[in-house]
Amino acid sequence: MLKWIDIPPVWLLLAAVLAWGQAPYYPLGLSFGGIWADFLGGILVGGGVLLMLLAVYEMRQKRTTFVPHRDASTMVTSGIFSRSRNPIYLGDVLVLAGLILRFDAVLALPLVPILLWVLEKRFVIPEENRLRIKFRANFARYCEKTRRWI
Repeated sequence: MLKWIDIPPVWLLLAAVLAWGQAPYYPLGLSFGGIWADFLGGILVGGGVLLMLLAVYEMRQKRTTFVPHRDASTMVTSGIFSRSRNPIYLGDVLVLAGLILRFDAVLALPLVPILLWVLEKRFVIPEENRLRIKFRANFARYCEKTRRWI
């Protein structure tokens, strides 16, 4: 049961709920500035969701899992994975940043690097270690060509 709770969407949801709760109850007179923050927030949320969808599509095409904590049957390096080794996690961070802007939750901004840190420690590093063991030289070449985030 704990494995199904320890997945990135749950961490994203937790951070989003904290940001949503901060905005109306503890604004402290701080604001991002109305319509432009809403617009940029929408762009970030949309971009994050698009990144996630492109990554899942690419992984489904290669018939490998996109579920964390599972071993990949194939190393995906094409499509969006040629730009970022972790587009789904990058999408999570973009969605949170966009929601914080949309909620006008200025004090919740530290949640963005905190979520990034949690995703890296709990998911990215263990996944990359599994890929490094399974695909050895291919993974090393991929890491040389493609950055972890952007």
